Amino acid sequence: MSVDAVDYGMYVAGAWTESDSGARMEAVSPATGERIGSVPEGTRQDVRRAVTAADEAAVKWGQRSAFERSAVMRRAAEIVERRREDLARTLSLDQGKPLSTESYGEVDELIEYFELAAADAIRLEGSMPPSVDADKRALLYRVPRGVVGVISPWNWPYTMPGELLIPALACGNTVVWTPAPSTSVCAVKLAECLVEAGLPDGVFNMVTGPGAEVGDEVAANPGTQALGFIGSIETGRHVAARGAGKALLLEMGGNGPVVVLDDADLDAAVEASLDSAFLGAGQSCTAGERFMIQERIYDDYLERLTAAVERRIRLGDPFDSETTLGPLNNEPTASKMDRHVADALDRGAQLRVGGSRAEGFPTRLYYPATVLAGVTGEMEVAREETFGPVVPAVAIADEQEAIDTVNASPHGLLSAVFTDDLRRGLRFAESIRTGWVNINASSNHWESHLPFGGRAGALSGTGRVGGRYPMETFTELKTVIVNLG
Repeated sequence: MSVDAVDYGMYVAGAWTESDSGARMEAVSPATGERIGSVPEGTRQDVRRAVTAADEAAVKWGQRSAFERSAVMRRAAEIVERRREDLARTLSLDQGKPLSTESYGEVDELIEYFELAAADAIRLEGSMPPSVDADKRALLYRVPRGVVGVISPWNWPYTMPGELLIPALACGNTVVWTPAPSTSVCAVKLAECLVEAGLPDGVFNMVTGPGAEVGDEVAANPGTQALGFIGSIETGRHVAARGAGKALLLEMGGNGPVVVLDDADLDAAVEASLDSAFLGAGQSCTAGERFMIQERIYDDYLERLTAAVERRIRLGDPFDSETTLGPLNNEPTASKMDRHVADALDRGAQLRVGGSRAEGFPTRLYYPATVLAGVTGEMEVAREETFGPVVPAVAIADEQEAIDTVNASPHGLLSAVFTDDLRRGLRFAESIRTGWVNINASSNHWESHLPFGGRAGALSGTGRVGGRYPMETFTELKTVIVNLG
């Protein structure tokens, strides 16, 4: 698909503008290798300007009624729906997702986030606890924190920022957002929808640029009162350190353990494994990253899975309706996939299918669905977050081995287990130290209105995204005492 390249601006203080430095970053499609545009290469000074604008707008926006803010969210949902085709095609071009099977779905989920926020904003309630004095009344208000800094990743460039900045705006905060550089064109498209919805100047600001500069400034700037971050563990820990003392909502990496026990429906487990491993080309914090299969069914599972991959997963042009697997988004991610597969094979794993970059495509970012047998715990592909289209299959003796393995991991985001015994599944779920557990469903199954995040003590983050739950981080309680005596 050929496209006309566009040089976009960033949005600060109610205006589309250039960077303070005048420098720009090129946007190149991972799918076609074409230049699709450019965005300003923002600086710390640009972030400071945005924070100042957000701070100046915060009081008036916070004083708007919840119903007024809800109406803006509903308008934004309508605008996204009207622009669905353009947003989806931009996503396939800028991120690499297959248009028919994934890009439309992400745009539709973005609409859902706006609609959820519109509803949740008018139900954000305080309380009236009793006072020790009969002549006094205690009122507890939920009030916005002020300026919320949002730092978002490239793997879901509409919904990941959406689940942070949309609830932050809906409950009365102003926002300064720094999107991932490699999907900044998608970020501009989302920003255009918010601007068209009629937010007052300064309420929403977007600064494009390198994370080490603009993201770091958002985290450390004393003018941001709360931070919402989605991304890697390494970056998230840096954000937490730089934003020490602020309200933090951090959704970080996972290792996506998928456990298949010997009483599972194997066909259903294989079907869910395809989604776990290959949705978004495996570039998801909820992707299956370690598949633990009980020994009695290990060979049968692998045979069925390999046949299903060869039959069902088609690597190709994201704009081809038959494509189910698009390119990886960037070279560092592709290089990590290379490294993890090579490490596994060097340590004795066996390659069933895939295993190296595909030839004959416009870029070197196309990587076929890969299945590795004989994977052991010391291999990088089992220990770390590969973020690529791979099934590393580990044989386990029993469910206790799976529980011990998962709980020994530094990750604690999401896990999945397959069993036909509901009691066994619930025992497993209650023993696992992850924030979310799916029983007989893909690791990539989640629902936008439910709370999602890592368990305490793990490196997968703190706080919860999903529905109204970010509002608990982005607001605080204010106590007012009224003396009636």
